[in-house]
Amino acid sequence: MQDPNFPNIILYAIPFFILAMLLELYVTIKQGIKTYESKDAFSSIAMGLGNVFLGFFSKALVLLSFFYVYENFRIATIPVVWWSFVLLFFADDFAYYWFHRISHECRIFWASHVIHHSSQHYNLSTALRQTWSGGFYTFIFWLWLPILGFHPAMIMLQMSISLLYQFWIHTEAIDKLPKWFEAVFNTPSHHRVHHGSNPLYLDRNHAGILIIWDKLFGTFQPELKEEKVVYGLVKNIHTFNPIKIAFLEWYYMFKDAFSGRKSLKNRFLYFIKPPGWKHDGTGKVSGDLRHEFLNKESKNVKV
Repeated sequence: MQDPNFPNIILYAIPFFILAMLLELYVTIKQGIKTYESKDAFSSIAMGLGNVFLGFFSKALVLLSFFYVYENFRIATIPVVWWSFVLLFFADDFAYYWFHRISHECRIFWASHVIHHSSQHYNLSTALRQTWSGGFYTFIFWLWLPILGFHPAMIMLQMSISLLYQFWIHTEAIDKLPKWFEAVFNTPSHHRVHHGSNPLYLDRNHAGILIIWDKLFGTFQPELKEEKVVYGLVKNIHTFNPIKIAFLEWYYMFKDAFSGRKSLKNRFLYFIKPPGWKHDGTGKVSGDLRHEFLNKESKNVKV
């Protein structure tokens, strides 16, 4: 079977990204929504450009890894036909859900993913605020796909399609979509929740394209009119410097792990425990904050 050759659709989509951001800016101004702040938007765009540049190297590593696994460990050979793309759509989205969820629950993955949550604004430029480091190691969540027999080129294409889908949901210009669509797919409303720093919204709605995984695995939270989303982090970093945005959490993580007097086990746990965890019990993770909030608001908030 001849290896398929698919184009890099992310590069072709860049002009669309620019036009969509300009349209969103116009629409939100007409709606009276102040969603863009120039320094923040330029920081997000800089992060996106850095991600594209580093992607030439990280994608080579990912493709080589996928091909190595595919050639040496696959248990079947799935043909490149229409029905295999349907299967891959669900398999990739399932992989994305677990990658995304664990990126919020394990600090070494959060260190690269936090970049995407570091803006206190929510607009299409925020979608471009992508990691500079994650591409070199988060692909491990997809390694089971070439083992099953999906061709690496197919996997890379579907991963790009998922990323493109997630661009348009980073907006406040769209409220809620028809109920049938909201029930199945990730939408601006669902993803606004995901970007919220409100205790109620923390670590919810990890979906890529299909919201069904969150509903299936207990991480779904609808956007509530009475709980306006507050964007950003529990502790915001207050910087527009792309270098700091890209690596600040890595610095904090290593500092927590290797400074002070603590056991070797606790040093290791700083890499795998959730963000906010402290070895002396003084830290609070998102589950703690959500639990405290629900206890206080149980009579007033309908979850």
